[in-house]
Amino acid sequence: MGQPGTAGHPGTEGAWARSGGDRPGGELPGTESAGAQPGGERPGTEGTRTWSDGEQPGAERTGASPDVEPAGAEGVQAWPGGERAAADRIRARSERVPLPRAGGEAAEGGAALSHDVLRSLLGAWALAACSGAETEAVEEHLGDCGSCAEEARRLREAVELLHRPEPLDVDPTLRARVLETCLSRRPPRIPVPDWADAYDAETARLDALLQDFGDAEWHAPVRLRWFGAEGGTSRRTTVAGVIAHLLSVDGLVATALGLEDPLAEALAEQARGTGGPAERTEAFWRASHFPPTRHVREPWRDQSHRLVRTASFTGGRARGFEVSYGDFALPLHDAMLDRAFECWVHAEDIAKAVHYPYDPPAPRHLGKLIDLAIRMLPAVLAAGPQAPPGTVLLEIEGSPYGNKYVIPLDPRTPDADQVAQVALDGVEFCRLAAGHVSPEEAAAGQKGDRDAIRTVLTATASLSRM
Repeated sequence: MGQPGTAGHPGTEGAWARSGGDRPGGELPGTESAGAQPGGERPGTEGTRTWSDGEQPGAERTGASPDVEPAGAEGVQAWPGGERAAADRIRARSERVPLPRAGGEAAEGGAALSHDVLRSLLGAWALAACSGAETEAVEEHLGDCGSCAEEARRLREAVELLHRPEPLDVDPTLRARVLETCLSRRPPRIPVPDWADAYDAETARLDALLQDFGDAEWHAPVRLRWFGAEGGTSRRTTVAGVIAHLLSVDGLVATALGLEDPLAEALAEQARGTGGPAERTEAFWRASHFPPTRHVREPWRDQSHRLVRTASFTGGRARGFEVSYGDFALPLHDAMLDRAFECWVHAEDIAKAVHYPYDPPAPRHLGKLIDLAIRMLPAVLAAGPQAPPGTVLLEIEGSPYGNKYVIPLDPRTPDADQVAQVALDGVEFCRLAAGHVSPEEAAAGQKGDRDAIRTVLTATASLSRM
């Protein structure tokens, strides 16, 4: 039923308008006295109900009017337009169903993704950036499509190159290889001698470890360990205290080469150049007004550079030099290897204190340190209780200078019969010689006379000192 003074929309019968008068300013184009608010009926629709209560023009009202019942109810007037209008409304609602989420996840029961869409997802799949549904769809597709499978393989390989895991620590052989390459192209005027290159490498590695230390790391507690006459011994200090110890003992080599003693101002007159490593270190620690801090790094590094430079200038004339350790002396060649050995051992102590990994020396340097310990064993055995005649075959795995050494229990009878055989890893042997592993804990393969084996292992541990 139309309002008085209105007519239906062309092509419709009984189009309704609620509480509305004639359109101000005239009729809508193509209508006859519609009487709806501006924008009421949309052109091209049939049976559309319009409102005059301020709703957006053309929008459907979700609830029924108080005086009108929806189409299809018995005993009431149906919506204008009948069944066709109801079908239009149902179709409009179905068109407003939300589409699948961006990223390709189809609704349950939705159509499968096309080949082109799946191929475009391969890059995200290789980076593990797909959703669960996308990943499942892509991997199912890869089982059926050879070209996509090949493309996915290439993308995964590219991702591995982008994210290749790299260790934080520099390969200990890197420095030696770079120097070897450089020096092969342009030989130095004054090369570092072969017997000093291990010390040069180990001090450089330790200096790199210390480079980014903050105050917390410099004051981290460190326990120095060695094997004394009464067994295992230790001394508590800090990371800075360890560097002060290395500075003190390296000073023995410096004074032997005619360089300035780094402890000249810190120690009393009677302690300069005369005490052994432990005495010099303890005197330095006592003379310090405050515990050593990060400032000890610079004098230690400068002294190590001067030692390498001066050793290089000695050339072939270094055989006449000896370094006194108080109760014994070492040739300069062996003293430089000894300092490289201790630098590595204490660098491991420092790395352990700050929970940082630290690799053993390069194999050719490790072999020199093993060889030094083997050559010092007879003197230690001779200084101990006299042992019965016999020799022990010591096999050091990983030594590039040969892995079998015959150790006489009594140096006065070097040609005695073999009574035992011991096998040790090269790094484990060095840690035994440093006092970081006790003779009982050494992971050794043993065969033969147990007393002879214990004598050799104990003598190796006795090489250690603070």
